[in-house]
Amino acid sequence: MASELVTNALRHCGGTCILDLTAHPDSIEVAVHDRSPQAPRMCTPDLNGGTGGFGRPMVNHLAHATAVTRRTAGGKTVSALLTR
Repeated sequence: MASELVTNALRHCGGTCILDLTAHPDSIEVAVHDRSPQAPRMCTPDLNGGTGGFGRPMVNHLAHATAVTRRTAGGKTVSALLTR
């Protein structure tokens, strides 16, 4: 999950990001901060061309909750909450 969110940030949002992992009593939060203000978009997975499209559906399926929030310093945070 964390690697998918980081890969997406590196691939689509300018090449730099920050990963935060937070342990809660019943869950783990994975948050990736990047410099792009553009929200991630769902696209049809590309089975032949290698352009991706698999990560976001996988994250949405595995996570208890997901969120995209704009950062006051610019950019956004994409987060996913995983049940322990």
